[in-house]
Amino acid sequence: MSKKKSESPQTPAELGFSMPAEWEKHEATWLVWPHNPTDWPDKLDTIRWVYSEIVRKIAPGEIVRMLVNSKAEKRLARRFLNRAGADSGRVQFVIHPTNRGWTRDSGPIFVRRRNRKSETAIVHFHFNAWAKYDDWQKDRRVPETAARALHKRLFNAVFEGRDFVLEGGGIDVNGRGTLLTTEECYLDPKVQVRNPGLGQQAFEETLKKYLGVTNVFWLVAGPVGDDTHGHIDDICRFVNPTTVVLIRETNKKDVNNRPLAENWERIQELRLEDGSRPEVVALPMPAPLYFDGYRLPASYANFYICNAAVLVPTFNDPNDRIALGILSELIEDRPVLGIHAVDLVLGFGTLHCLTQQQPA
Repeated sequence: MSKKKSESPQTPAELGFSMPAEWEKHEATWLVWPHNPTDWPDKLDTIRWVYSEIVRKIAPGEIVRMLVNSKAEKRLARRFLNRAGADSGRVQFVIHPTNRGWTRDSGPIFVRRRNRKSETAIVHFHFNAWAKYDDWQKDRRVPETAARALHKRLFNAVFEGRDFVLEGGGIDVNGRGTLLTTEECYLDPKVQVRNPGLGQQAFEETLKKYLGVTNVFWLVAGPVGDDTHGHIDDICRFVNPTTVVLIRETNKKDVNNRPLAENWERIQELRLEDGSRPEVVALPMPAPLYFDGYRLPASYANFYICNAAVLVPTFNDPNDRIALGILSELIEDRPVLGIHAVDLVLGFGTLHCLTQQQPA
């Protein structure tokens, strides 16, 4: 990590900012129009139709801010959206070249201050392609572009003068002070190390400074095939301030059975910011999906809560219906809709990985 800017004496938390929960009202959803063929081998046009369906479901409730590489790509995206029946008039295009399209991780992470203006700002967490790939330089600049486009304050996340790396898919918050993450993702000392030398205490201190949380809880690990090495948004998610869903693999012969069972043991220790126990509801896992010999990280926990709906990845699996039913019972203030994600997950992520909310 580079030693660029010194740590600001005023962090978001000190100024009263904190990260809202995903179900709180949005001004917009940020997406990156898909363009990198290595993310979805031989499937890029198919993925563009899936994106058009995602926009069609989000746009009735909020603006979609779509990053495109060029004016030509903007025209291409608009053609796809219009042919799919999406309301392209609700899409605001932002020209900013990107390496990939995983907006949850490289896009702007917003915090909000609950004053008369309900002011929002952006925290720059210095994306580095999950400490795995070497083409991230364009993606890293997305928060800066978003801050300029929106005229928002940009906080530079650092620890002891070094850029602090975090992805939006690696955290989940209830908007009241509690944050979920995993040891596999951010505490592994050897594999995909985002912040070398940073231990649990320093990591938690930095999260508290920049996201305004007061309580950090660590699960163990995620499902096999996760390219990010343990992002929480494939494992455990808040659906309201006091309830989480947690994936469970009931097939004892499945390679995911044991690591996911460890999360179920750990979750018994979880206490919310007020010391109370949350309600924990099991989400099933779909049957294994493979591509070119690789196990794909298909998970119903990768849903996205927007203003108009809850979008849930589905996999042509009998458990699709069960997962949709569970989430429908837990989230009653908006419809729960399935989005076909067998093609999406070839990129090692689905709906939540692709989206990033901008709170109202």
